[in-house]
Formats: sequence, structure tokens, C-alpha cells
Amino acid sequence: MSVTDGERTGESKPVADPKSTGNPPSAIGRALYAGVLAYMALDGFKNNAKRVEVAEAKGVPMPDVLVPFVTGMLFVANLGVVFWKLPRLSAGALVTFFIGTTPAIHDFWTMEGKERHDNKINFLKNLALLGGAITLLDAADKE
Repeated sequence: MSVTDGERTGESKPVADPKSTGNPPSAIGRALYAGVLAYMALDGFKNNAKRVEVAEAKGVPMPDVLVPFVTGMLFVANLGVVFWKLPRLSAGALVTFFIGTTPAIHDFWTMEGKERHDNKINFLKNLALLGGAITLLDAADKE
């Protein structure tokens, strides 16, 4: 068995995290995913009154405060994903957003006809987006 330089001098060498990849996910993939969601957040600010109205009808508490707050969180989190800054916090905020809003706003199981169909599609789209956010969170955890 040989002695390493660190063992001879008493210095400890940093050990790489075995699960670390050192590379963020694809910049193009992040831009497509988070860029579209950031755009949707901007659109949400433009249509805040309608979104507050929908949230109020769904029984969301303090919709006039929560809707713009959550929309802002969505926008900032997606900027974090695009630029891969604070990626764990950014991806975690997206996971929180989709877990909180999807069943509350797209509760298709309480609806009938076209409204049920449309909300079921939006619910399923949000599940796919949640899956992407979980994947980003996993990648951020490996940084």
C-alpha cells in the first residue's frame, strides 16, 4: 500500500461527491422549459384579475395576495432555471408551484363535459411539467 502526498503531509484532500456530475442540464432544454413557463408567468401578471377570480371561485384563501405571489415565484424560479442560479431553490419552487396549484385549479374530477376534458388536459400537462421540475431538482441536487 502506498502513501499519498496528503497522508505524508497530514493535509486532507477534498473528495469529489460521487453523485456530482459537475455539469448543469442542457442549456437549450432549460431555456425551452423555463423560458416558456417564465413567459406564462408574465402573461399571468397581465391577466391577474381573471386568475384571482378563478382562484377565488376555487376557494383559494387570499387569492388577491396569493395569485400574484405565486406568479412572481414562478417567474423568478424559471429565471433561476434558465441561468442555473440557485438551481435547487429554483427547481424546488417549481415543484412547490405545481404540487400546490395543479389539483386546486385543475380539479377536473369535479366537472362535466368540455370543462372536465379541458381541465383534465391541463392537469395532465402540469403533471408532465412537475416531472420536468423534479428532474431539474434531481440535477441541482447533484451539483
